[in-house]
Amino acid sequence: MLRKLSSTIAVFLLLSSVAPAGAAERPNIVLMMVDDLGFSDFGCYGSEIETPNIDALASGGVRMNQFYNTAKCHSSRICLLTGKYTFQAGNEAMDNALTIAEVMQHNGYFTAMAGKWHLKQEPTDRGFMRYWGHLSGATNFFSGDDTFRLNGQPWSDFDDDFYTTDTNVDYAIQFISEALAADKPFFQYIAFNAPHYPLQAKKKDVLKYKGRYAIGWDELRKRRYARQVELGIIDAKHKLSPRPDYIPAWEDLTDKEREWEEARMEVFAAMVDCVDQNVGRLVRHLKAKGVYDNTLILLCSDNGACPFDRTRGKDLKPWDPKSYWCYDVGWAHAGNTPFRWYKQNQHEGGISSPLVAHWPDGVTAKPGSISDQPGHLIDLSATCFDAANAAYPDEFAGKPTTAIQGQSLLPILKGKQRDGHEWLYFQFGDNRAIRRGDWKAVSARGGRWELYNLAEDRSELNDLASSKKGLVTGLSELWDRAADTVDHAPKKFRRPVKDSLQTFPANSMTQRAAGPKAKPAAGGQQRGKRKNVNDER
Repeated sequence: MLRKLSSTIAVFLLLSSVAPAGAAERPNIVLMMVDDLGFSDFGCYGSEIETPNIDALASGGVRMNQFYNTAKCHSSRICLLTGKYTFQAGNEAMDNALTIAEVMQHNGYFTAMAGKWHLKQEPTDRGFMRYWGHLSGATNFFSGDDTFRLNGQPWSDFDDDFYTTDTNVDYAIQFISEALAADKPFFQYIAFNAPHYPLQAKKKDVLKYKGRYAIGWDELRKRRYARQVELGIIDAKHKLSPRPDYIPAWEDLTDKEREWEEARMEVFAAMVDCVDQNVGRLVRHLKAKGVYDNTLILLCSDNGACPFDRTRGKDLKPWDPKSYWCYDVGWAHAGNTPFRWYKQNQHEGGISSPLVAHWPDGVTAKPGSISDQPGHLIDLSATCFDAANAAYPDEFAGKPTTAIQGQSLLPILKGKQRDGHEWLYFQFGDNRAIRRGDWKAVSARGGRWELYNLAEDRSELNDLASSKKGLVTGLSELWDRAADTVDHAPKKFRRPVKDSLQTFPANSMTQRAAGPKAKPAAGGQQRGKRKNVNDER
């Protein structure tokens, strides 16, 4: 059921349907999120994957190299949409928060979304005037699923040419055209499901990458790291994290194993390439409509690279709708270059996201600049409100509202130093972290607190917990207070940590690297097994 607006807001929206004063000067906003993309997977962040359109946005705008997500699909969407931490917002229901679409529509914007929702209700229940996409957390890229909707109604027009990434932008372009026809500024959110598994891509895109990954994950990480240092994404003082013991050396794989590993990384690259092609289509549309210069474009990822291998139909080609390929932890480790750990974990590999911001009329920082100021997904809604001069209502649908947690990134986009957050808080399941200044305390899978000085050791290789016990105590207590009084996380997620580090559970990859009877490497990284935690809806 559609949410009913209070009479005051209904009157406001009626009045704002006639082009509001100053509408022509207000920026349009395109906010894009990709899914399960590692920190190094765009060309402008060190990758060999061809992303010329995204790279062009980066060269004309600003990149952030300390921008954070929540390490998980649904919680990252909550933070992006509400400007609050996950449970603070009301978790998947988001019933303790307004969405960015509700606020932007309240301020006279045409609001639309295309892509993955992965939350309760539907986008059209939460402020989006237009929506096409799937409500599920993962979908078949060629044949879809039964959760696809168009403006609240079931949609199943899956023809032979259907590919989810392309259709996302087909509808985004349509919605943008509708907004411009109505003479209204637009807020367009595109939640790409790519490159989330299943790894499925069009044949022409896959063949483009044939043979490129014969170098293997060890050499790939070295090359990406060197490129990151060259670009200025990573300072050379932050070392490349070593390959964990549970990942076999590329040279130790058999010819057949290498052939399989190459094949699935080729598909992953093709999926990222297709995202870039569609970003290019969208940019060309904005230019053709004459609104490109006054459109704020923001592009990020929802979590680090995903190490979960649930491959089915290995013998099918990845352009066959019946296929269901995934890649494993070896390529995920490469995707998160130079960091450690993965999706779900609160180490830098799990929570570090690329963020590209572009707005010719509004970004005054040096084009192509890279900011090392920390930011978080909770900051994106505040940034959009700031750019649009949008008022956050004190009351909505007859109920009082509460302030968001996020802070605008606009000063960074203007080349300034912002005050920023006193601390940043992270939690998913039994993974947790807290960052205050350059110090970060982090626990993996309920293991003991580790401590890192990110100014000197962004790769988290030198654990200082034993030598700075007082600092660990202070940061862990801060995490407890934030979890309790700010995020309102359930007690089951606030249990005391263990006294020892937790390891990466045994799986086929660890057994391949160390032998079937070997224990997981100490200090290793996890690949969870619980369906209720790992599986996307």
